[in-house]
Amino acid sequence: MTSEKDVVTEERRNSTIVQARDVDVAAMVMDDNFENDLTPEISEKLRRKIDLHMMPLMCFSFVLMIADQVVVAQSAILGIFEGASLTQNQFNWLATVLYITIMVFEYPQNLALQRYPVAKWMSVNIFIWSIALLAHAACKSFGALVACRIVMGMCESVILPGFMIVTSMFYTRSEHTHRVGLWYMAGMCGSSFLGFIAAALLYVPESSPLMPWQWMMIIMGVVTFLFAIVFVVFFPDSPTTARFLTKEERVWAVQRIRVNQTGVENKRWKKEQSMETIWDLKVWIMAGFGFVSHVPISMSFQKQIIVSQLGFSPLSTTLLSCADGAITIIGILIGLWIASRPYIGRGYATVITSVPPFLGAVLINVLPPNNKIVSLFMYWLSYWVMVPYTIFLGWIGSLVAGHTKRITTNTIVLISAYLGTAVGPFMWRKEYQPRNRIPWLIIALCVIVGALMLLALRIMLYFENKRRDNQPRDTSYDEMYMKKEEEDGTIIKQRVDKAFLDLTDKQNKDFRYLL
Repeated sequence: MTSEKDVVTEERRNSTIVQARDVDVAAMVMDDNFENDLTPEISEKLRRKIDLHMMPLMCFSFVLMIADQVVVAQSAILGIFEGASLTQNQFNWLATVLYITIMVFEYPQNLALQRYPVAKWMSVNIFIWSIALLAHAACKSFGALVACRIVMGMCESVILPGFMIVTSMFYTRSEHTHRVGLWYMAGMCGSSFLGFIAAALLYVPESSPLMPWQWMMIIMGVVTFLFAIVFVVFFPDSPTTARFLTKEERVWAVQRIRVNQTGVENKRWKKEQSMETIWDLKVWIMAGFGFVSHVPISMSFQKQIIVSQLGFSPLSTTLLSCADGAITIIGILIGLWIASRPYIGRGYATVITSVPPFLGAVLINVLPPNNKIVSLFMYWLSYWVMVPYTIFLGWIGSLVAGHTKRITTNTIVLISAYLGTAVGPFMWRKEYQPRNRIPWLIIALCVIVGALMLLALRIMLYFENKRRDNQPRDTSYDEMYMKKEEEDGTIIKQRVDKAFLDLTDKQNKDFRYLL
C-alpha cells in the first residue's frame, strides 16, 4: 500500500512513480517483455520442480514439529510421571505452557519473518528448538520441563506462519489448499512415527541408565538437530533468490503467481495495512474459527490417556496411537478432494468435513461404554477435527493480500488457534474420567460453531465478489512505474503490474476471494 508520506509521485504522461521499497520484491525481477514466454507447459514443469525441491523439506519439517509437540503426550506411558514427579494437572500444563508460549511469540516471529530472510530465520529457530528438546531428557522436575517447553514454544511459533508465507510465495491460490494439506498431512505421520518409537521404547530394560521417556527426547532432539542442518542448506528464502531455480526460472516463478494478485513479499512493515487488518470483519471470523477448532485438538495431547481408559493395555494403547495419524491422513485426503470440486470449494468443504468429528464426539458420549472397539472408532472419527482446519489453513492465503496484512492476519488467526489449544487441556479433568462426557460435549459444540462461522464467511465473500463484479473496473493502479537502474547505470522507468504493488485485497478491486 502507498501513502502520500512514503511515495514520490510525479505526473508524467498520466503515470505515477513509486519508490522501490513500497512495491513487492517480485517487481525487481520482472521484465515487461518476458511474460509472454511463460507457457502452460513451462508453468507446469516449473511447478513440478518447485514441488520436488520444497515439499519434502516442508513435509518433514511438519513431521518433526507435530512429533516434538506431542512427544510429552507419548511419554505419558513411558515413565514421565514418575521420572519428573508430575501430577495430572502438571502434565496438562506442559501442553498449555507450550501453546501459550507459541501464542505470545507469534507476532514477534511474524515480524521477524517479514524483516529477515525467511529460510535462514526458520533454520536458526529449528536449531534452538532441537537443543531445547534434548534438554528435556535432563529434567527431573515440573519446573525444568516448563522451561524447556517455553524455549520450544518460542522457536516452533515460526514454522506455521513461515510455511504459510512460503506457500503463498511459490504457489498459485488454486494450489494453496493441496500444498498446505500435504505438509499438514505429513505432520500427522509424525504422530504415528512417534507411536512406533514409543512402542519400541517400552522394551528398554530397567537396568538402562535412562528411562524410556528420556530416550524418546534424545532421539527426537538428535533427529531435529540433523534436519536443521539440511534445512539451512536447501530451503529457499523466496522465488526471487531460490538457488535451485535458474535466473530465467525465477522470473517465471514470479510470473506464475501473478494471478494471485498478492505478490511475493515486501520487507517494509506498513502501519496502514496492519490497521486495515484489525478492522476487517472476515479476519475476526477466521480468528474465531481458529479458536473453536483448536479447543478439540487438545485431545491429541490426551490421546494416550483417552485410549487407555477405553480398556486397552499400555502396549495396545501405544500401537493404536499410531493409527491416529493414518486416520487423520485419510480424512485430510477426502477433505482435499472435496475442496477441489469446483461446485463445492473451500468454504463448503470445511462445513462438510465438520460432520464426521461432530458425530464422533456425540456418539462416544451416548453409546454404552462396554464396547471398547466401537468407542475407539468414535474417538478416531472425532479426531477428524483437524480436517476442516487443514482446508481452512490453505484457504487463508487466498482471502487477504498485501504482505503486512497477510503477516498480521496470520498472526491474529494463529494466536487465536493457539489460545484454543492452550485452554483445551483444562477440560480433561480427573473427575470427568473415564467417560469424559463434558469434554466430548464441548468438542461437539466447538465443531458445530466452527462450521457455522465458516459458512457465514463463505456467504459473505460470495456477495462481496458479486458486488465487485457489478462495479466498473478500477483503473487507479494501472499506470504505476518505478525507477530501475540497469547494469550499465542507466535509469529507466519500469511499469509495475498491479499484482506487485503490494496492495491489500480491499485496495485491489481486481482481487476476487477464492470460495
